[in-house]
Amino acid sequence: MNQDDETLIIQAVEGLLEGTNWEAFQQRVVAEPAFRQSYAEELRLHSELHSMGSDLPETLTLPMENRPRWMLAAFCSAAAAMVTVLLSWLFFQNNNGIGEGGVATITSAEGCRWAGSDLPTVEGARLGIGHLNLIEGMATLTFDSGAEIAMEAPANLEVLDAMRCRLVKGSIVADIPESAHGFTVDAPNLEVVDLGTRFGITANQFGTAHVMVFEGEVEVQKSGETKVHSLTTGKTLVSGFSQIQAPSEDEFPAANTPLGPAPPGWQRITTRDGEGKDSFVRKTHPKPQGNSPLMMVKETELSELNRRKAIVSFDLSTIENRAAITDVELRLDVEPSGLGFASLIPDSRFAIYACHQDDWPEATLLWDSFPAIDPATRLASFDLRRGISASASVKVSSPDLLAFIREDKNHLSTLLVVRETGEFDKQGLVHAFATREHPDAFPPTLMIRTTLQP
Repeated sequence: MNQDDETLIIQAVEGLLEGTNWEAFQQRVVAEPAFRQSYAEELRLHSELHSMGSDLPETLTLPMENRPRWMLAAFCSAAAAMVTVLLSWLFFQNNNGIGEGGVATITSAEGCRWAGSDLPTVEGARLGIGHLNLIEGMATLTFDSGAEIAMEAPANLEVLDAMRCRLVKGSIVADIPESAHGFTVDAPNLEVVDLGTRFGITANQFGTAHVMVFEGEVEVQKSGETKVHSLTTGKTLVSGFSQIQAPSEDEFPAANTPLGPAPPGWQRITTRDGEGKDSFVRKTHPKPQGNSPLMMVKETELSELNRRKAIVSFDLSTIENRAAITDVELRLDVEPSGLGFASLIPDSRFAIYACHQDDWPEATLLWDSFPAIDPATRLASFDLRRGISASASVKVSSPDLLAFIREDKNHLSTLLVVRETGEFDKQGLVHAFATREHPDAFPPTLMIRTTLQP
């Protein structure tokens, strides 16, 4: 392959091709096997490296036998990626992709980034049967039946025909006219049949699906049940909520995989280490969430009972001299909650507060026993845009956070995480971050640099 083609492929992978340039590129992918293969290889490499994130360099320093299982799985997925490319090519050859065939059209794509899709992703592209995997942004599909499906990143959607799709993971908002009466959306553990309405569905990797009717009526049938639930305007239904509890360690040993050494000069302390802990609480919810793989956060004035806030404690007993600390960075891995809709909130701001109540009980913590938040202890803030990637890692640092960690004399240092931004509707998005029980994401982490090497 010549250098111009290599440059063109890299530009496509980085999302730098637009309009007619992107359309011409997709035509070459369809028509030229060698070009298509090179594009697929670059996509696969880019996707895997992105999923490893900023910890890739330090992880690669580990001996092969100590590297996390997800790394091995990532590199072994190359063969699967090539199979996907072959299927995509057969799909295109049957005119179900670019061209006049297909059952739906991408009618809008706002700030979108895609990865692992086997359908064209340019705005205006015709879609046949296949998968769309939206990493960032929001995209609207208009089916030939008239149904409109707005995808909110991160989302994985399978187009089945002009009257049916399957939400594998993520969030969608469906606007269904009378012409598409009976349009069906499959989701984990349930099936939703529209009766002429506007509704939303969210689903996460733990089997939870949440249906909310904004206007009109839908029929919902849960997997394994014969009963059909009728939901009208303002009604909601959650399926599989109990599955949000953490799996056993035997089932998901990756949760205990060593994270590898920290970068030179830094120490990594997570909520998995020592007496570290993490949890969240929901107002009036009677069940503690200390063993949840997700730490959920939500602020709203429209639905007081849906408010959520999180807490993390780090065991700093390995830091002998706190005064020697020169830098502190808090890291949180963003994960899809499967609850609420990004289109119903603006870009959101979060705040980190200091907490001096380190003996909070992870196994029994509830809203009423959650440590009080003192506005004077606000240490730092961070923002998340709508449609932010689930693979994003939030990194927070500030002089106040550094001062708190240096001056806190207990072996545990506790932080509170709250969302300050409200929402347009009470079904706005619930944000979530990975906890120490999450099977494959990084737990809450403090990166600490000192003048003394550990």
